[in-house]
Amino acid sequence: MIEIERKFLVTSDNFKKEAQKSTRIIQGFLNTDPERTVRIRIKGEQAFITVKGIGNASGTSRFEWEKSIPVEDAEALIKLCEPGIIKKTRFEIRLGDHTYEVDEFAGTNQGLVLAEIELSTENESFLKPDWLGQEVTGISKYYNSQLSKKPFKLW
Repeated sequence: MIEIERKFLVTSDNFKKEAQKSTRIIQGFLNTDPERTVRIRIKGEQAFITVKGIGNASGTSRFEWEKSIPVEDAEALIKLCEPGIIKKTRFEIRLGDHTYEVDEFAGTNQGLVLAEIELSTENESFLKPDWLGQEVTGISKYYNSQLSKKPFKLW
């Protein structure tokens, strides 16, 4: 249940040409405390509740627990979430042995595009496409829980 991922800014729309899939996501946070973030997410026709723990020193690894829940339950729980619902489209791009998840944000976070890649180990090598920009792993203002509080348009 340890998630290892790295996060990057995206420098162009070229990733869209390489995407195998895109999905609309709506998510809110019941709790944004960094030690125990609780997220409700509706991803296409599925819904999930996720608990994330605090990250390690590099921000690369942290505890994550996720369970599928009925969409109707997620819709009810989103109404209880803290202010700042996140809306985005997620593009999935397979590259080598990994899949990049590229989030193009909407609403108050419009203009922000982030790519994440999950790894098996913190030092695992991976291919870097030309649209991948500066690494922002561990920079809290790029966490969705923080974007719900201080959206990109207010930076």
